[in-house]
This record gives sequence, C-alpha cells and structure tokens, in this order.
Amino acid sequence: MRPDTALHIESLNKQFGGLKAISEFNLTVQEGERRLLLGPNGAGKTTLFNLISGDLRPSSGRVRMFGQEITGWSPHGCAHAGMARTYQILTLFQNNTLVDNVRLALIGTQPIRWNPFADVTAKSDLEDSAADILERVGLRDKRNHPVGSCAYGEKRRLEVALALAQNPKLLLLDEPLAGLSTLERSEMQALVEQITTDITIVFIEHDMDVALRLASSVTVMHRGTVIFEGNRDEVVASKDVQEVYLAG
Repeated sequence: MRPDTALHIESLNKQFGGLKAISEFNLTVQEGERRLLLGPNGAGKTTLFNLISGDLRPSSGRVRMFGQEITGWSPHGCAHAGMARTYQILTLFQNNTLVDNVRLALIGTQPIRWNPFADVTAKSDLEDSAADILERVGLRDKRNHPVGSCAYGEKRRLEVALALAQNPKLLLLDEPLAGLSTLERSEMQALVEQITTDITIVFIEHDMDVALRLASSVTVMHRGTVIFEGNRDEVVASKDVQEVYLAG
C-alpha cells in the first residue's frame, strides 16, 4: 500500500442472512482522488459506504484510512479520524437555522461538546466559522433562515457544509445530485469541483454526465463486487459496463 493511500479496502464482505450484499470487495483510493462509484440499483454502493463509515460492521475484511485500521469502528470514531459523509436521506434539523446546523457540526469536533453548560450561542468564533463554511457552499446570505424554508437543492448544499465543518480528510458523498433540478445540479457540481484536493472524495452518483465530469477515476460495482475500474473514457467504452449499467 502506497504512503499516499487515502482509503484501502481489502476482501470486504457483508452478509445479511443468506444474502451477500458485499462480496470480496477490494478498493484503493489515493490521496486527492475524486473516485466515482457506479452501478445499478442494488449493486451495494450505499451498503459499502455504510461499512466504510461505521454505520454497518463488515462480516469480514479490512478497511484502512490513511494507513490506519478503521474496520468496524463506530461512525463517531471514523469522523474523529478524519472521515465525513452525506446520506441519500437528508439528516438536518429542519426547525433550526442554517447557521445553527453548521454550528452544531463544528461543536462536534471540539472539546466544548463535553460541556453541557456551555453557552455555544455566545461563542462568536463558532458563529464566524459557521458563516465562513456557509459561504463556501453559497448559503451565507441564508444563514439565519430556518432549514425548513429552504429549497431542496439548498438543503443538499447544507449537508455538504455540515460534512466540511468536520474538516475531513476523506469525504463520502452519497448521491449528492439526487432529486436536484438542472440548475441545482450545476450548483452542486460547481461546489464539489471547488473542494480542494486536500480532501479526498469518493462519491456515488447516477447522473452519468455530471458524475463522469467530476471524477478522476471510476469504480463500477455489480452485485456487491467490482467489475471494472478505470478512467472516464475507459469506463464509457467498456462493454461490460454498458451491459450492466449504461444500457440499463
């Protein structure tokens, strides 16, 4: 394994009863990569993310992040080791403001999270940091709006803001373009493109045109395992990929 390997998965398996959701899965992602995971519905992409991030425990196999063994770690353990992720289903506090949501994400990375008596609203540095992160995702002007009043695309960008607030080294994006309008997809694409390569990104997406433009490399999954890896042109030209994904 190279010293600049951000994510290394070796012989990973996950079985639910008699169903093999992930089977002998291997993946290596180098630091700074934008790795796209493709595959038809049921290929195991989100299950794989859940195994990496600690939402599920693998049946067998190993996961390493920047050389550190994280197999079976809890989600908060993975987060404190430098991993952040988004989910297909939005996980936001709808009645709170955007800045409150980001402030909570920031608190989760600091010792103040252990102090139940701390007045976090009085900490101007948290407010400033939250506003700066919202600026990065184009939402600073809406920082005092309730999340519930925002458009769906703005909520998707807020989820990315919460992930960035954790100052991750590895960012997992689970279908960040899902359900977005054409304009919103363009805004999300621009947002992902401007994330610095200090953060390695692995993402799942079904919008082929945009996804392939964002990716530096592509892994194609089918029935819980890897069937093809390559760059964008190689994936598009692959007959195997066309049979199981593109043609469908």
